[in-house]
Amino acid sequence: MNTQRFWRGAGWGALATVFMTVLMVVGLKTGMSPIPKPIPAAIIGKLLGPGLPKPLNMALAVLAHLGFGAFWGGVAALVARRVTVVKGIALGLLLWLFMQVAVLPFLGWGAFGSSITPKIAAATLALHLLYGLSYGALMDRGVAARAAAGAHVQVGSDDTN
Repeated sequence: MNTQRFWRGAGWGALATVFMTVLMVVGLKTGMSPIPKPIPAAIIGKLLGPGLPKPLNMALAVLAHLGFGAFWGGVAALVARRVTVVKGIALGLLLWLFMQVAVLPFLGWGAFGSSITPKIAAATLALHLLYGLSYGALMDRGVAARAAAGAHVQVGSDDTN
């Protein structure tokens, strides 16, 4: 395993998670989001129980969300020979689909949020597309810049994303 490549992907995955989380919080705070509460906080509450103090729940939710986004960013960096915007978006779509068919039913919200509102599926799709787009762009930027400058880049080497 190329640990340097994993950690580079994990770092960009964490940053992409920050981007999507900021958008999620803005949507929640402005009332534009159909999501009743931050999904990472709902997961922590379901796993650890309703007696957990709200500040602790939110802190654990943020750490878990960043860790999840970082982990999958690292995995994608190891699996893909070169991470591009298209591959980043594909990762975002896979993570969104997992949320829709496993996480939301676990929370009691139904597949695709159907027990609350189908608008949850669209809102979370937008968030995961932002994750994938930003992750792919961040991972691909160094390779594209070097290629544009005429430098020889061996795809898949430690010199690439």
